[in-house]
Amino acid sequence: MRLLNLIKIAFKAIVLNKMRTLLTMLGIIIGVASVIAMLAIGEGSKESIRTTISAMGSNMITVRPGSDVRGGVKQERSAMETLKLTDYYAIKEQASLLTYITPMVNGGGQVINGSNNWPSTIYGVNSDYLKIKLVDLQSGSMFTDSEVQSASKVALIGQTVVDNIFLDGEDPVGKMIRFNSIPFKIIGVLEEKGENTFGQDQDDVVIAPYTTVQKRILAIDHLESIIASAISEDQAPEAVTQVSEILRKQHKITENEEDDFHVRSMEELISTFSSTSEMLTILLVAVASISLLIGGIGIMNIMYVSVKERTKEIGLRMAVGAKGADILMQFLIEAILISITGGLLGVMLGLGATVFIEKFLNWPTSVALYSIVISFAVCAVTGIFFGWYPAKKAAALDPITALRYE
Repeated sequence: MRLLNLIKIAFKAIVLNKMRTLLTMLGIIIGVASVIAMLAIGEGSKESIRTTISAMGSNMITVRPGSDVRGGVKQERSAMETLKLTDYYAIKEQASLLTYITPMVNGGGQVINGSNNWPSTIYGVNSDYLKIKLVDLQSGSMFTDSEVQSASKVALIGQTVVDNIFLDGEDPVGKMIRFNSIPFKIIGVLEEKGENTFGQDQDDVVIAPYTTVQKRILAIDHLESIIASAISEDQAPEAVTQVSEILRKQHKITENEEDDFHVRSMEELISTFSSTSEMLTILLVAVASISLLIGGIGIMNIMYVSVKERTKEIGLRMAVGAKGADILMQFLIEAILISITGGLLGVMLGLGATVFIEKFLNWPTSVALYSIVISFAVCAVTGIFFGWYPAKKAAALDPITALRYE
């Protein structure tokens, strides 16, 4: 028999048993749709993380006190007070691969305007902060270096703070507020940025000179971090090495001693979060793939039943000249057609589910072409793998025995 005839026979057998075929396809449809949707969520989350972190400054470098301990191990208080202003000045003077740099301290408290108050976080920085973080001003201006040196009580606030302490919609620039008990004059409002991928409100901030926050709010002489901007994203790894070398020399750390600080670039953060997201995606896809396995078993089960039901038909075909290979191909093509059709329906359902997730659940998604290609490849392999045994059983039937089968 020619291949075209075999396809026609297989297609006719599928059409004659529509409901059974649809139920057989169901596992494949759900499996393929689940795989595509899970991969889309995984890819979307990775892209969202990269976009969010890049928006914070893709070439940003962060220096924090304490050794680079991961896994939630708590360090001693003294280990978290190793960064000093002298370290900031040393990096500023000696690091040739940095464009902007600022010390940073921060603390929580109540922002108060008259009878209105709001819990927020105050960040103490210098005038380079907005350039490093790629943040613009909605109104007003940034404080100057002279205001930093004199520890002036001036501040910039985010839109969330504005909305919660200036309820009548007045312009906050030029007004006086208090952070805890310390008065500050508002000299600017930050451009609205909204929530980041991690659900953090980027507008719930107060920005002030680090000298003011150190002396008047926190009463400390150490820094909680130093953030800087590398000349370019490509040179960020070299800048990290350069800053580390400067700090090791500054802290008199010998070759065999562990660093009492850690330096990270945004690329490292992107890589870390992307790896975590990728592992979760693999886990979700593995779970979704169970549906494909169940669908494959369903195909084998139905094809085996089909062979039993059509034993007499098989015997008749073989009696008029059909070879075992023709019977094998007939049932194998039938299994592959069921699998591929289920795959097509699964792809459409998966794409529809992706659109639904993005529009109604507001989760970031991104459908990659490879996810559709993989799904089709899996469908074809599933059809061949699970259709082979029933097809082989059909091809091995004895024509005389098959003709006598009731």
